Amino acid sequence: MQLLLLLEAEHGHTHMERVETDQNKMLEENNMQGLMQDWPLLCSKIIDHAALYHGDREVISRSVEGPIHRTNYSSIHARSRQVAKRLEKDGIAMGDRVATMAWNTWRHLEAWYGILGIGAVYHTLNPRLFPDQIAWIMNDAEDRFLFVDLTFMPIVEAIANKVPSLEKIVVLTDAAHMPETKLTNVVAYEDWVNEVDDDFAWREFDEKSAAGMCYTSGTTGNPKGVVYSHRSNVLHAMAASQPDMMNLSSRDRMMPVVPLFHANGWATAFLCPMVGASMVLPGPGMDGQSIYQLLTQERVTMTAAVPTVWLMLLQHLDKIDGTLPDLESVVIGGSACPRAITRAFQDKYGVDVIHAWGMTEMSPLGTICTIKPEYADLDGEAKLDLQEKQGHPPFTVEMKITDDENKSLPWDGETFGRLKVRGPAVSSAYFKGQGAENFDAENWFDTGDVAHVDPHGYMEITDRAKDVIKSGGEWISTIELENLAVGHDDVAEAAVIGVVHPKWDERPLLVIVPMEGRNPDKQDILEFMRPKIAKWWMPDDVEFVEEIPHTATGKIQKTVLRQQFKDYRFPGT
Repeated sequence: MQLLLLLEAEHGHTHMERVETDQNKMLEENNMQGLMQDWPLLCSKIIDHAALYHGDREVISRSVEGPIHRTNYSSIHARSRQVAKRLEKDGIAMGDRVATMAWNTWRHLEAWYGILGIGAVYHTLNPRLFPDQIAWIMNDAEDRFLFVDLTFMPIVEAIANKVPSLEKIVVLTDAAHMPETKLTNVVAYEDWVNEVDDDFAWREFDEKSAAGMCYTSGTTGNPKGVVYSHRSNVLHAMAASQPDMMNLSSRDRMMPVVPLFHANGWATAFLCPMVGASMVLPGPGMDGQSIYQLLTQERVTMTAAVPTVWLMLLQHLDKIDGTLPDLESVVIGGSACPRAITRAFQDKYGVDVIHAWGMTEMSPLGTICTIKPEYADLDGEAKLDLQEKQGHPPFTVEMKITDDENKSLPWDGETFGRLKVRGPAVSSAYFKGQGAENFDAENWFDTGDVAHVDPHGYMEITDRAKDVIKSGGEWISTIELENLAVGHDDVAEAAVIGVVHPKWDERPLLVIVPMEGRNPDKQDILEFMRPKIAKWWMPDDVEFVEEIPHTATGKIQKTVLRQQFKDYRFPGT
């Protein structure tokens, strides 16, 4: 035996290693392969499908120039092939970044699919960022081309000379509406695209190739680039369309109010043509009156946007005593949906509210609060309690909550923890390796949110990890306090921040924007909240302001708010 071991050592392997090698060979030999076709999941196949099976389905846009424009998926398909052919003629190739700074219109949709069809990478720019931030993002992405709406030409004129990689600017309009500009290499989209025909075959490449880029809002530090693949976009749209998710079909007329430059447009540019739903695109008309006009005139059945948009719509409806006869459901995400919005849509207008949560890093859908059978009998306030949760995830999203030592915590609906996610449409890294600390070796992405999960898989975010208030060693959810305060009739918007306290480390300060024409009383608001929360969660004071600062994506900017109240001291301390 000793001689056998010695001989094995001399030959560099042991008996056990040989056995393991033999077993691996057997596994390889027994690994029967499926006999399915290799059909890459490319985004161009989505618009092919829409043109072939839903070609006459309408795509309606409020144009930047003013009039309502009508087209269909067949025309979008042909025109996007023209865009692809024209981009290649100008030297844009596989992997090149092509930026868009535009509203939701048919031209933006054509540009997206044209970019995708040649293996270039669409890069959505948020025009609500500061110009220097936009220039930084464009330089980081190394954008070569830019499609831009007329609205945003002043921004482009201010930053174009700061982006050396930028070769051409295509203004999404016709020659008759072209603005005067001192910039060179600027062309009108209609002239540019009509220099070629639509005789073009989509390029074929690996489904894992980059498809699009979107940068995080970057409330602290520089924004970070999220890079979507064709595969992730297609899988994400398929997951989002499930009945327990957005439940969208060819029978729907969908109005994505959420801009394409917000977290991949919540995948609506892929989701709608994939299922054959008509699209109603609001263009620059983001006010309550304009949104209402399209909802009613175009018989929209489903729509999606952040809570601030719906506040404007509801206020407009109140003024005109309006109705929403065709609207069946509204998807609300981007930030926590106040209970008052949900109640108004459902009780007054008969519209189902679908509370959703996600992130740029998740393509973006993470969870949707549709009703599982376990909760089907809920109504009234109990149902509203459930609908305040962000909901349960689709297939393709895994989630867990952990403590600071990465230990998984129970799903009991009460235990708070760090929310972590993974899946085929979740980022595995940021562009150029930034933010590596947010990803672990098992592909879990730390969302930065604090949440709890109930036994049926419903997740509820209680805070951002950086915003949670730690009072006497216990956590207080600022989001829950904000949603509660907004339920008061005199409160238009609320924010809660932690302020230093000599005994408890931090205590909550409630910051209120009053409803227009109202003069709320501090004690009245606190008494309204008192019966609904634990005594030690109660804000220690209320401050009234004309405006609460927001990020470019509409989220409350608590870093600015904390700086604004850095010298504040609670009464009696």
